[in-house]
Amino acid sequence: MNPPTGISGASHPLQGARVLSIALNLPGPAALARCRDWGARCAKLEPPPPEGRTSADPMAIYCPPAYAELHAGIRMLHADLKSPAGQEVLHRELSSTDVLITSFRPSALRRLGLDWEALHDRHPALSLVRIVGAPGSAAEEPGHDLTYQAEAGLLPHGTALPPTLHADMAGALMAGEAVLRALLQRQATGEGSEHEVALSVAAQWLALPRTWGLTQASGDVGGAHAGYRVYACVDGRVAVAALEPHFMARLCAAVGLDAAADPRAQRTHLALEGFFRQRRRADLDAWAATEDVPLHTME
Repeated sequence: MNPPTGISGASHPLQGARVLSIALNLPGPAALARCRDWGARCAKLEPPPPEGRTSADPMAIYCPPAYAELHAGIRMLHADLKSPAGQEVLHRELSSTDVLITSFRPSALRRLGLDWEALHDRHPALSLVRIVGAPGSAAEEPGHDLTYQAEAGLLPHGTALPPTLHADMAGALMAGEAVLRALLQRQATGEGSEHEVALSVAAQWLALPRTWGLTQASGDVGGAHAGYRVYACVDGRVAVAALEPHFMARLCAAVGLDAAADPRAQRTHLALEGFFRQRRRADLDAWAATEDVPLHTME
């Protein structure tokens, strides 16, 4: 199963575009998979795999199902970019490529002769999308999804790990946007362009609602609004998202409150807690479908 794209199967905005990636781990392959699902002709060049393995990408080792899903339908190549033969393979591919995606530090790209100046001089129509950890000179500093989330204030309290790789996946989305920008810019100018995508910036973008206070405890989507919370029910939990007044009015009617009840008042919170605590998930699902209330039940 391919990852969801939010684009219908009949829509292929990148039909005919050629995208090559030399990016390992998660963000680069996820960005390439987006391009694949948008209709681009995608290829990935990896280092020669170690003996006994089919891929040198670390993700193929620590999460084979993710690697397989993200690389389905991708044309795979293997070459040692530190060797003349590997460089020949790469530049032969680049001669017919529209966008190159990388995930190397800038110094590593320079050592491989793949910095923007060298690439643009050799392949003027080629665009470069560089996925890095942090922007500018900080791109040389080590980091991973966890540190970028920590910096952005996205980690849960205590020592719990985040539920998903927000920085990596948001960075992949931004890299996909960068591919689109590059192709549009070349259409206008006839030349390739360089685009930097920093995972730390992607994490900070996701953290903006928290920065604005929306998801803080005092915010309407942080728990202060009784219609936007997770409640306990008889056999599990229920996520309620009745933020709009007409949805909240239906909730209030169900618990015997006035339609104009203050959603922030303790009385409102307690009334909804009691209502959900006495009901089973199946009953809540049926009630929500009948009353047109946005909720999702969980174990």
